[in-house]
Amino acid sequence: MVVVDASEFGAEGFDPKRWINAALDARHPSEPLDRFVADAEERLRAAADDAGAALERDSADALRRVPLACRDALRLREDAVALRSHIASVLQSLSQAEGSSAESITALARIDTVKQRMEAAYTTLQDAAGLAQLSQSVEDVFSSGDLPKAAETLATMRHCLSAVGEVAEFANVRKQLEVLEERLDEMVQPRLLDALSNRKVDAVQDLRGILTRIGRFKSLEVQYTKIHVKPLKKLWEDFDLKQRANRIEMEKRGGEISSASFSSWLPSFYDETLLYLEQEWKWCSTAFPEEYRSLVPKVLVETMSELNSSFVSRVNIATGDAVPETRSVAKGVLDVISGDLPKSTKLQNKHLVALIELHNMTGTFARNVQHLFSESDLGVVLNTLKAIYTPYETFKVRYGQMERAVLSAAMTGIDIRGAISRGVGAQGIELSETVRRMEESIPQMIVLLEAAVERCISLTGGSEADELVLALDDTMLQYISNLQETLKSLRTVCGLDNTAHSDSSKRDAGLDKKEAPRSVDVSEEEEWSIVQGALQVLTVADCLTSRTSVFEASLRATLARIGTNFSVSGFGSTMDKSPAGTSGENSDVPLGGRAALDIATIRLTNLPDKSKKLFAVLEQSKDPRFHALPVTSQRVAAFSDKVNELVYDVLISKVRQRLSEISRLPIWSSVEEQGGLPLPSFSAYPQAYVTSVGEYLLTLPQQLEPLAEGISGSETGNDEAQFFATEWIFKVAEGATALFMEQLRGIHYITDRGALQLAADIEYLNNVLSALSMPIPPFLSTFHACISTPRDQVPSLIKSDGGSQLDLPTAHLVSKIRRILLN
Repeated sequence: MVVVDASEFGAEGFDPKRWINAALDARHPSEPLDRFVADAEERLRAAADDAGAALERDSADALRRVPLACRDALRLREDAVALRSHIASVLQSLSQAEGSSAESITALARIDTVKQRMEAAYTTLQDAAGLAQLSQSVEDVFSSGDLPKAAETLATMRHCLSAVGEVAEFANVRKQLEVLEERLDEMVQPRLLDALSNRKVDAVQDLRGILTRIGRFKSLEVQYTKIHVKPLKKLWEDFDLKQRANRIEMEKRGGEISSASFSSWLPSFYDETLLYLEQEWKWCSTAFPEEYRSLVPKVLVETMSELNSSFVSRVNIATGDAVPETRSVAKGVLDVISGDLPKSTKLQNKHLVALIELHNMTGTFARNVQHLFSESDLGVVLNTLKAIYTPYETFKVRYGQMERAVLSAAMTGIDIRGAISRGVGAQGIELSETVRRMEESIPQMIVLLEAAVERCISLTGGSEADELVLALDDTMLQYISNLQETLKSLRTVCGLDNTAHSDSSKRDAGLDKKEAPRSVDVSEEEEWSIVQGALQVLTVADCLTSRTSVFEASLRATLARIGTNFSVSGFGSTMDKSPAGTSGENSDVPLGGRAALDIATIRLTNLPDKSKKLFAVLEQSKDPRFHALPVTSQRVAAFSDKVNELVYDVLISKVRQRLSEISRLPIWSSVEEQGGLPLPSFSAYPQAYVTSVGEYLLTLPQQLEPLAEGISGSETGNDEAQFFATEWIFKVAEGATALFMEQLRGIHYITDRGALQLAADIEYLNNVLSALSMPIPPFLSTFHACISTPRDQVPSLIKSDGGSQLDLPTAHLVSKIRRILLN
């Protein structure tokens, strides 16, 4: 049996075929298909007839209702027009009423103002009457001893006085009120002292209410602070009592004075103080639920304020105990830097280490206090921590002076002049020892500078970074000056002390003035030993440059990190704000979510000038071109130039010796002897001076090889080593060539025999330069061409060349030397 649902046919996407197939699938297997299809067709036809009949019936009903709906619409339109007219008439009436009643409303407003003033005057008169009555009866209240009632009476009088204002009739009452408030305060103090001492919570709260009612809660703070500062001061004074008792006991026994040091006692003082504060915090949270967050910190602030001078003195002496020299005279860091001790007493690293250890103990205590007072306002915690660190401010403001003194003393322990003077023949050993000490001193110096950075961070948290930079720069200048002085002494060791140096441009061209002859000749082996030692000085300059550069980059990164810490804490952007303003802005923020209160932030909050100076340095450090040690960078470059000058002078000194007086050799003006028998002619051989110079130049690569191997450590290092060796070989070869050419210019006359010999010498030197891959200077090639050409062929050579290959001024010079006349 087919069930026909009309809603299916109206659905969107209806598919007749699918509906028929679904109906066929739903028939019972036993039912014949023809019968099922006929039944389905009959039901569909019946459903269609029912739908048509319903549609016809509904259409007829709609046609009957249309006239009625039209009449209802016309009636609604008429009603709307009538309502609009009525509203217009109402608005017109309101407009007329407003115009006529405006003056009445203004008059009513004035009457209301008068009424309010009269009521205020009535209240004031009542307060005045009450004030007069209270001023007469207040003595009876005080006589009764009822302190709460007396406080209420005084509060009422205060309120009445504020109401009547500055009226002359009540001036005496105002003075009377002040006297009475002071009198009530004095009456409360004994009871308050007893209640606080015996921890009577109810009594304390009642008395707090009395003082608060008359605006004298400040006196409760003073009394509470006064009571609880005493036991903390007693804890502090116990150290002196123990020291005195130990001293008396040891003197009685006749032994040495030995007692516990301040550095070993300080942690116990901090522990007992913290325990005491914790107990007060718990008790005050019950007795003063509204004020305990500021009341207990005030106790610690007042305690540290009273102990400040004594604390500074003990810390100073404790720093002196780290070194026997200052311990024996019971002096410390402040005494050393102030000049109260002999100049032989120097500030040492141990002094600052002891100071930093004490500061770290205080830092641990400060962090515990910060955790204990975590519920307090940021301003309260900031002031408390500032009070804890106050004793160290005396030392921090002198940090730059202390750091300079420590670095200077430590630098004197670096021996760069320890090489003993040796006799003739041992200068190379002396030179090598001095160079070794110079090179070893560089990492030692860098370690000292790095330790100074660590000390600055540990003691000041970076707040003295600007002074640190200046101290490091000054120390490095002093150290480089020591290196330069040592470098000057090496000139004597190398036999260069009598050398007259020309300006840098002439030296670069190899035109140095003549060197005075050595006072004592040295062996060939010793000469090469000096050369090798001088080359090692280059490693000193290279090491100084690289290590200084790395340290400066590290220092710049440290400055950037300090600046980042300030930025994260938010202190850098609010450094011009007062601590009170900062506290007010953050009073509702839990301390754990605020900026970290590190020692630098705490210290700089009240030092605006110091903050601006520090942040100027930190801001500059962000620039990639920034030099943390600007003067040092210049001095390092100057030292490298001096080293290069020394090495060049040493390497060229042998050449200078061999080529000196070459222009005056007698061989140039000699003539061939005429004998009776004909002799065969032989080619001239290079003279000893030029072969010595050539062999020296050709041996230089072997001398530079060990130094180059020290530089190379990778593929890039090999390239650098090759460039280094080539650069120095070219530099010395150019200098030797320049010296030789200068000597050639000094020859006044040369014979044909001398010309043959000089041509052999020049050819030999040209071959050496070619072997070193050096270009032959035009002067030298022209001189060789003109000096090796037969005398009668020189004019034609010059004429045929016409300046294309030859240097004409040089050709004319050779012609002049050979006495050849040119047209």
